[in-house]
Amino acid sequence: AATLQWQLEEVVIDLLNQLHRKTGRTRLCYAGGVAFNCAANGKIFRRTPFKDLYIHPAAGDAGLAVGAAAYVTHHLMGMARQGSLDHAYLGPEFTNDRIKSALDAAGLRYQTAEPSALFETTAQHIAAGKIVGWYQGRTEWGPRALGNRSIVADPRRGDMKDILNRRIKHREPFRPFAPSILMESTADWFDQSYPSPFMLLTYKVHPEKVARIPAPTHVDGTGRLQTVDRRAAPTYWELIKAFEGETGVPVLLNTSFNESEPVVNTPEEAVNCAVRTGMDVLAIGQHVVEL
Repeated sequence: AATLQWQLEEVVIDLLNQLHRKTGRTRLCYAGGVAFNCAANGKIFRRTPFKDLYIHPAAGDAGLAVGAAAYVTHHLMGMARQGSLDHAYLGPEFTNDRIKSALDAAGLRYQTAEPSALFETTAQHIAAGKIVGWYQGRTEWGPRALGNRSIVADPRRGDMKDILNRRIKHREPFRPFAPSILMESTADWFDQSYPSPFMLLTYKVHPEKVARIPAPTHVDGTGRLQTVDRRAAPTYWELIKAFEGETGVPVLLNTSFNESEPVVNTPEEAVNCAVRTGMDVLAIGQHVVEL
């Protein structure tokens, strides 16, 4: 596996360097299934002259229809581009009444909180070592959970990866979990700071920071990070900011809200998954459930 990964990276970097020599451009838009290879993507800035990189959150087959529509719109119809997609929160959103109905149907007791109290309370639970199902706003589009349908936990605990795998995820032990970090703090914790809003780049954690966030740091000292921008993801940003206020660490461990099934979409799916897997807390909409 290591040899295959190394060979893939060499091929990708060689092709990109050839592309740069041919075009002279420094801005790269990159898609296809290989574009989900975060380790290779993280080396693009170190080993090629490209200065800007855009990878669509649905870079694989799920994005083919969007690519076809963009081609027709821009190249055949001559319509000007309207900007790039800077977030993936494009799926359905459910009303507070629907969320309350799901909680009531499951017989769960919950507390309703104002936004500031929701962030503070949830951050305190995470800092206390609890595993939290975080369900907010619209479902993410693409294969990554980016803070709306996520399970979040304390990155400072070295045993948190094993706890998550044992209780909920049941994944191979070599597979890392992701760090979500406030965009403005990225350079303080990682060797690169180019935005990674879709969790598609792997950077090295600064050596002096590894001991502070061991849970989402891979054995090679890297993290497949998500940079969280306040404008693009305000709710998730506020949660991480509240956790930083509790701990001094602007990072959360983030993994998808599911167990051996697709990521949850509806409130009913979220409630069922949280109860079935034995999460400690469910923060769903305005409501906090201690399970």
